[in-house]
Amino acid sequence: MSRRSLLRGVTGLGTVGALAALTGCGVPAAYVKPGDRSGADRSARDKSLVFANWPLYIDTDDDDASKRPTLDAFEKRSGISVKYTEEINDNDEFFGKISPALMNHQEAGRDLIVISDWMAARFVRLGWVQEMDRAKQPNVAKYLDPQLGSPAFDKGRMHSVPWQSGITGIAYNKKKLGREIRHTSELWAPELKGKVTLLSGLDESFALLMQGNGVDVTRWTADDFHQVCDQVEKYVKNKQIRRFTGNDYIKDLSTGDVLACQAYSGDVIQLQADNPDIEFVVPQEGAELWAESMMIPNLARHKSNAEKLIDYYYEPEVAAELAAWVNYVCPVPAAREVLASSKDEDTAALAEDPLIFPDDAMRKRLAIARDITSDERVEFAKRWDSIVGL
Repeated sequence: MSRRSLLRGVTGLGTVGALAALTGCGVPAAYVKPGDRSGADRSARDKSLVFANWPLYIDTDDDDASKRPTLDAFEKRSGISVKYTEEINDNDEFFGKISPALMNHQEAGRDLIVISDWMAARFVRLGWVQEMDRAKQPNVAKYLDPQLGSPAFDKGRMHSVPWQSGITGIAYNKKKLGREIRHTSELWAPELKGKVTLLSGLDESFALLMQGNGVDVTRWTADDFHQVCDQVEKYVKNKQIRRFTGNDYIKDLSTGDVLACQAYSGDVIQLQADNPDIEFVVPQEGAELWAESMMIPNLARHKSNAEKLIDYYYEPEVAAELAAWVNYVCPVPAAREVLASSKDEDTAALAEDPLIFPDDAMRKRLAIARDITSDERVEFAKRWDSIVGL
């Protein structure tokens, strides 16, 4: 099961319409001004916080899945009790759950949430999350991966801090295909007809396909988007593309029904443990680097406690322990040395895995795509969904 995509990647037009009403032209009706975002912080007298995250996105004890070693250690050290909920299964679904409170200037009942950066961009635009106090987060300031440090939607990362990061690239079965894949355009090779899948979610899929066309995804245009749609429509009609998926591409790739697909780096690390013939590639034209980030919602009752928890996970030793379990790109490069020094061979080997710690050559091919703006979203989602069949 993937932490990146359990049920996500499906954005119905009903949801898009609702979002458009919130994020339309000008200042959204649901926008919250900076002065209205903070509430009375109870952290000093109430040593607790509520942390909402995705399923299977934190380390657990091998013998007791109810125990979370890094989180348990934080509670013991800080004296702060953490109510940890695995309630985020889909970005849009969670948006629908939390938005009524936030748009009406009410507490959301959570002090810390983890959402994908494309959705985090929406929260920042709406003014639904608080700016963090970096003076209370020296580890974040010191150890955050510079490549993730200042996305277009949150310059300086003052409203968000990556929990984990990852890469959207291409996974393929090298043995069954009989050769390597190095370019996105190779997905359209004749011998792969009917053996290719793409991700169904608009936000998850478009960047890699644009990069395959040589587009700088940090500043892509509407023309770039429609060019991708034209191409995908063509390959749907000629049955080059088998189907569009959530994270169920994992099963197709494992069984051999699919030989190459759009995929997330962390999923492939897990697949390779069972099938070493599965390869993951960052195409020569580039791949998308993304993050799922921690954010503190407006009026959170325990903002200071949440800031402490965020900073705790940026200690290299803690980040290394988490990375060894989740196997996504670690947002704390200094954790690599911690893993490398492990006496356990398998753990030490993770330090050399470029899908957890990308090397310089790979990093040069990674880019964080600019977000789809509120003005673009309705039009783009309508076209993409019509192609995907949503």
